[in-house]
Amino acid sequence: MSGRTRPTTSTLAQPLRPPSLGRAALYVGLFVLGAVIGVAGALLQPAWFPGGLLLALAAEAGLCLGAGRAVGRRGGAVAPAAGWALAVVLLTTSRPEGDFVFAAGSGSYLFLLGGIAVAVMCATLAPVRQPDGEAVRLRK
Repeated sequence: MSGRTRPTTSTLAQPLRPPSLGRAALYVGLFVLGAVIGVAGALLQPAWFPGGLLLALAAEAGLCLGAGRAVGRRGGAVAPAAGWALAVVLLTTSRPEGDFVFAAGSGSYLFLLGGIAVAVMCATLAPVRQPDGEAVRLRK
């Protein structure tokens, strides 16, 4: 060996590891909370049209953005957004009896498309893992 020291690699170059049990439980809890917000928003938005729609979308944005910042990773914002999307998609199907939650109106479409847009924006704005230390810059 020539006696050279091995360069340190950044955090982003490390192999992925599965999340810890606590973090996985947190993501599952956020997924369920996102589904609850989706169901509540689906029931609230037609009951009080302009205000209910805005309140439902604000609740989703607050949950996704707040969870992303609280967890400190993008997965914190993606988990409730995925729960919201799954719950809303399951509520769009009609039952054999003819019952449905979403009517074919502008409010329902604004809730569906606006909720998807809010989820994408919050997942994009969530903090991501950043490397720290001296290995961040090359050839310093």
